[in-house]
Amino acid sequence: MNVKEKLKELPKKPGCYLMKNENGEIIYVGKAKILANRVKSYFTGSHDPKTTKMVSMIRDFEYIITGSETEAFILEMNLIKKYHPKYNIMLMDDKSYPYICISQEKNPRLYYTRDLNKKAKYYGPYPNAKAAKEVVEMLNKIYPLRKCYKIPKKECLYYHLGQCLAPCIKEIKDEEYQEIVNKINHFLKGNVDEEIRHLKKLMYEASERLDYEKANEYKNIILNLQVLKEKQKMEVSISDTDVFGYVIKEGYISIQIFHIRGSKMVERNGFLFEVMEDPLEMFSNFLSQFYFVLNNPLPKEILLPSIDLDILDSRLKDIAFIPQRGKKKELVELVCENALQKVDILIKKETNKYERTLGAVKELEKLIDLSPIHVMEAFDNSNIQGTSSVSAMVSYVDGVKNPKGYRKFKVKTVVGSDDTQTMKEIIGRRYLRLKNENSPMPSLIVIDGGKGQVKAAREALDSIQVDIPLLGLVKDDNHRTDHLLYNDKEIYIDKKSPLFLFLEEMQDEVHRYAITFFHNLHSKKSFASGLDKIKGIGPVKKRAILEIIGKSNFLEELDKMNLNDYQKEEILKIFNPNK
Repeated sequence: MNVKEKLKELPKKPGCYLMKNENGEIIYVGKAKILANRVKSYFTGSHDPKTTKMVSMIRDFEYIITGSETEAFILEMNLIKKYHPKYNIMLMDDKSYPYICISQEKNPRLYYTRDLNKKAKYYGPYPNAKAAKEVVEMLNKIYPLRKCYKIPKKECLYYHLGQCLAPCIKEIKDEEYQEIVNKINHFLKGNVDEEIRHLKKLMYEASERLDYEKANEYKNIILNLQVLKEKQKMEVSISDTDVFGYVIKEGYISIQIFHIRGSKMVERNGFLFEVMEDPLEMFSNFLSQFYFVLNNPLPKEILLPSIDLDILDSRLKDIAFIPQRGKKKELVELVCENALQKVDILIKKETNKYERTLGAVKELEKLIDLSPIHVMEAFDNSNIQGTSSVSAMVSYVDGVKNPKGYRKFKVKTVVGSDDTQTMKEIIGRRYLRLKNENSPMPSLIVIDGGKGQVKAAREALDSIQVDIPLLGLVKDDNHRTDHLLYNDKEIYIDKKSPLFLFLEEMQDEVHRYAITFFHNLHSKKSFASGLDKIKGIGPVKKRAILEIIGKSNFLEELDKMNLNDYQKEEILKIFNPNK
């Protein structure tokens, strides 16, 4: 059934619709109060250029009927999160926002966390993770709470720096801890000036006693507190509020958010999207995703510019307000002004990003007369004198790195250093597997090599009856990208063009990935052969040890194994020969 026939069957009920391209990929998800009216509107009348471009790619659509418009709202977000449609606003980060925590232990710690499941006192959330970490780092320098996760048997460097009371070697009274915790609590609630005044008094008293070392210590604490105070400078008379503003320009919508916590503007976020539908509806969708996909913590109040509140997600309606006068209205106007000032910068940034990614791919499509190029897979080999030969593949989708699509290959049939035969083996294995699995093939294969490697790759594809275009990236005598090889033709392009820089970056990426894999494999082999020489290390223990190589907690994991001192010592010699 074609699109025109499907349009006739659309129900006049609420629901979601999913637009598909010629490959069956979902490129847009939308919701509608009345499905029939909304979906038909895409195929009638005139649209702006970007919507017209999207509609030109639609070859099919599906729809899901829901019980209400609210259900359609929630379903739309879940579908966007699941399918990552190309033309939707996508805020796909499922992170939880960080907090500053003071543990409720006998010897408390001050630390940064996203885990709210422990018994502790939490401050936050902080929309800016970097800022939260900086605050924790600074406060830990100022206030001498315990730094170690587990209390050691002797004092550490923090004690000698005056940044820890050293509960490892002496008993600390609860009153002493409580005084420090109260000061931190005082600061995190915004009362910095009082603490600074108290420290200045102590500094002057120390100076009068001629205790200049102590006076200088107080001075440094005061300077650190003033730095933190400056980072939270913007004072307002409201608290726990997110303020939104937006502006439309040149086919883009620029959205800015001010996060106000504890009567201070603690962070600002900015976003830019192409206008693909009604801007107000895009703004409404953005708000829903901002809180229910990105999992930003809901504040007590959300301040918005003049919009129809009825189009908002029902979960936001009780806390969303459009201020009409006073400080709150001024804040909304300020955020909108920021959106206006930022839009040109963001558009330029987006344009540059496009030129370096999808724009470069479009340029390549014209150059080699191949369209569309959606997925590119690039290959490179790595070995040293024929040992531990490996190959690697990186994937790019619409000009953007797709790390989930990266693959590593151990060479199985080629003996010694033979790039041509290695390439033939790996290409054959990769695409025979995709063929047998009936998986999608890439639009273009990129080979880091010249005529020999490209020819070998073509022979491998022919042998398994797979037809995928091949592009060779040929290097000069200095091992730098020189020209392209396509259909046996050498193609030279401007080395300053976005296309050349894109292909060079792809070549560097696959080379980096191959080299990293080679080094990991080579070091693991050396380590494995060393383990064979240690008495009492059998196949099971050897496998367990190899699995923890390279982990940051290697020593901790090693301690958990049932190993004697001799075995541990020998393992550490292999793992770090300099020790």
